[in-house]
This record gives sequence, C-alpha cells and structure tokens, in this order.
Amino acid sequence: MDTLSGLLDGPRANGAFLMRSVLTSPWSLRIQDEAPLSIAIVVRGEAWVVPEGEEPVRLGPGDVMVARGPEPYTVADRPDSEPQVFINPGQHCTDAEGNSLEDVMTLGTRSWGNDPEGATMIVTGTYESTRAISARLLRSLPQVFVLREGEWNGELVTVLSAEMQRDELGQEVFLDRLLDLVVIAAVRDWFTRDASRAPAWHRAASDPVLGPALRLLEDDIARPWTLATLAAEVGVSRAALARRFSTVLGEPAMAYLTSLRLDLAADLLREPDLTIAAVARQVGYGSPFALSAAFKRVRGVSPAHHRAMVG
Repeated sequence: MDTLSGLLDGPRANGAFLMRSVLTSPWSLRIQDEAPLSIAIVVRGEAWVVPEGEEPVRLGPGDVMVARGPEPYTVADRPDSEPQVFINPGQHCTDAEGNSLEDVMTLGTRSWGNDPEGATMIVTGTYESTRAISARLLRSLPQVFVLREGEWNGELVTVLSAEMQRDELGQEVFLDRLLDLVVIAAVRDWFTRDASRAPAWHRAASDPVLGPALRLLEDDIARPWTLATLAAEVGVSRAALARRFSTVLGEPAMAYLTSLRLDLAADLLREPDLTIAAVARQVGYGSPFALSAAFKRVRGVSPAHHRAMVG
C-alpha cells in the first residue's frame, strides 16, 4: 500500500454532521466550530470562502472546498459580507448576539437556510472528531484548498445530496460512508493533479530509490529496520540511500521511520480497545516504555496523555 492510500484509508466518519444549505442573498456564515476537517460543495449558485489572513476564493457550481481546522473561516454570498450566522462547536448555530437559529432556519431533513427556494445550495460535511482522520493526513493539508468542477470527480456529490434528503433505516451510516468517499476523492485529486501541492513524502513515492524504500517501511513498519537492512532490500548502498533521504525528504531514513511509527501510534491510540503495549508492538517498539519515551521526546506528551486528549 502506498503512503497516500494508507492515509486515505483513515477517514472514518461516525455520525458526521451533514447538511444542505439553501440560501438567498444576503447571507454570511462564520464557521468557528473547530472541526478538524470539513468539506463544502456548491451544488448551485456561488459562494465566497474567506480564510483567516488569506485572500477570498470564489466557488461556483461543482467546486469543492476542504477546510482543515481548528482555524475559523467565513463562507458568504460576497467576500465583504458581514457574518450573520455563527457555526459554533457542536454545530450550534447562533446569530451575532448568541441567539439560537437552529429551529428558525431548519428547512426539513438535513436541510437548513434562509429560503427553501434559494439561488445557492451548498452541501457540507464535517468530521467533528480527530478520531476519524489520520493526523498525518491533516498535517499534509493546507488550511483551505479548493478544487474546481473539472479538477475532481464530483459524481458522488449528486448521490450524497439526494441521500441527505432521505430518512431510511441505517441512513446515518450510509451517509457517513458516502462522506468518506467524497473526502477521499477530493484529497486524492488535490495531491495528484499538481505535484507542487503534495508533501515531500508523496513526491518521494515516485523516486526510483525512495519509492521502494518507503513502501517497504510502510508495509512492515514493525520490523527492526536499520539503514543497512533497508539499503540491502532496495539494492543500493547505505550512502546512496542516506543521500536520497536527505536530498528529497530532508531527513535521515531512521528519523523518517520514527515519524512514521509515531504518526501511526497516534492514530492507533484513538482506539480505546488497544492497550499501549499493543500499540507499541504494532509500530515496532519493544515495550510500552520505549514507545512512551519516543512519543514524549517527539510530541511532548506521553501516549496516555495523547489518548486522553483525543479520546
């Protein structure tokens, strides 16, 4: 499995927040829900995204925006529209004075807005817990990115939009999986359509030396790797492999492996049924103490503390 496939295997929505917003100007939504990842697709009409400290971006029909939290941003009919609606943690919707708008703006099953016939319709999906997404994937994404209609496979949005209006048995789980697929499609196309967007580890996957080396590490992360054993498996000298890691990835091979192991450990620690000892074994540490020492050295907190923060 390549690195990107491994990270995209991570999104697992569980009771994600999904909504169709139908709006007539003037409208402006201040998104300050601190969610780790959100996606918005314009079905009809247009919208402007105004990230903190960045230039506004216009969205047209079929365009998708992916936002990585917890930084706030605004979505509005115009880039200079003052926020009228505030989306707070837990998806609580209020006006500027803090009065609830949840009942006032409800338009039916998973639909919301200020006009049921509004010119603009936006489908949004929000992962409200970091448990659902790989931390490494989140770190690889910009605060906000946009894919235009022709830049990604948005066919799933039609299905998602239609299913959001239904209220069948098992519908929440069905919608969660559809949201996962939409997010995977958007992130995959973001990385693959423009090499300059992708992080170094993604570009390294196509390197004739680093590509095989990275796949070996990712496929057998718990193996007691050394630079020598990795170089022998790839069929190059230790010096040549070390140079490629430093040149392309900007760090030594064993430092990269440590980061890979601790990223995986951080994800596994979200699983309440896995003991810290079991996590240590899965990521190549001989004992919980060894994992704890490495985890605290690199991340500044113990595995137990990390588990408590993300649980």
